[in-house]
Amino acid sequence: MSFDPNAASTADSGVFGLPFAEADSSLVYLPVPWEATTSYGGGTSGGPKAILEASRQVDLYDADVLKPYEAGLFMREESAEIRAWNEEGRALASKIIEAAGVVAGNPELERALARVNALGGQVNELVRSQTRELLQAGKIVGVVGGDHSVPFGALQAVAEKHKAFGVLHFDAHLDLRRAYEGFEWSHASIMHNVLERIPAVTKLVQVGIRDYCEEEAEFAAARKGRISVYSDRDCSRRKFEGATWGVLAREMIAELPESVWISFDIDGLDPRFCPHTGTPVPGGLDFQEANYLLSTLVKSGRKIIGFDLNEVAPSPDGDEWDANVGARMLYKLSGWTLASLGKAKVRNE
Repeated sequence: MSFDPNAASTADSGVFGLPFAEADSSLVYLPVPWEATTSYGGGTSGGPKAILEASRQVDLYDADVLKPYEAGLFMREESAEIRAWNEEGRALASKIIEAAGVVAGNPELERALARVNALGGQVNELVRSQTRELLQAGKIVGVVGGDHSVPFGALQAVAEKHKAFGVLHFDAHLDLRRAYEGFEWSHASIMHNVLERIPAVTKLVQVGIRDYCEEEAEFAAARKGRISVYSDRDCSRRKFEGATWGVLAREMIAELPESVWISFDIDGLDPRFCPHTGTPVPGGLDFQEANYLLSTLVKSGRKIIGFDLNEVAPSPDGDEWDANVGARMLYKLSGWTLASLGKAKVRNE
C-alpha cells in the first residue's frame, strides 16, 4: 500500500485520511448517532459524522506516540437503523422532557416513555453485537457517540471477554442518576447502569466532575470502594495549594486495575473546547491535562481495552471547532490505546 502520511487527505478517504479497510485495521471505530434522551442542548447524533469529516484535517505526526496510524484505524458506516430509531425516539422523548418526566396518568406519555426505553434497549443490543463481533475478530473498539448512553452495549461485550476491569471516566457530570426523567437508558444514567448491571466493572474513577445532584452524590458516597470521584472543585483547590497535576494524575491512576476502559464525555473538558456540547459546565480539564492523564495511565503499565468518546455536537452555524477538538481527542485516545497494547511506541521524552 502506497500512502504518504504527509500529504493532504482526499474527500473520499477514511477516518484521519487513512486508506485502511476494516480487515487491515487494529482499531475500529463504531459510530452511534443516538441522542434520544438528551435533555438540554442537542446535536450529538451528528457527532460521529462531524468528527469523521474533521479527522481528515488532523496531522498524523503525534508528539506522544510514534506513528499510531500504522496499526490501522477504520470507522464503520453509521447504522441506518440507529439513525431511524434516533429520529423516532427524539420526537417521542421531547414530549416527556417537556413534561419534566412526569408521565403517570397520561397514557400517551406512558406509551412514549415505554417506546423510548425499548429503542434504547435496541441500540444497546446492536452496539453489543457489533462490539462482540469486532472483539472476536481481534479488533480494538472505540465507540463514537452520540450521547453518553451509547457505550453501554460495548461495555457489556467487553465484560464477556474481560471478567474484571476499571473505567476511567472523563465528564462534567457523575452520570449516576436513576432513570433520569423516566428514561431507563438516559445519558445521565450511563454510569449508574454500568455499575448496577455490569459487575465486571470493579472500579470507576471519575475526573472533571462539577455538576451533579444530591442523589448522585449519595450513590457515589455509598460505594466508595468501587467509585472514586476527583471533582473539579477538589482538584482545583489542591492545585491552588501547590499540588501538581502530575501528583493528582498518579493518584487517580493508582486506583485503577490493570485493564481499563476509557469513557470520555467531551464536556469533561473546559467548555472553551466544546461550546456546543449538550450540557456545558464552567470549569473542567484543559486538553493537555486530559492527555497527560492518559499518558500517565499508559506509562503505569496498564492496558486500555477500549474506549468511547461522546457528546461532541457540531455547531448549528457550521463552525467546526467542536468536531476539530473531538477528532484530535479521538486521535489521542487511539494512540495511547495502541501504545498500551504494544501496537505503537511511546516517544522517548
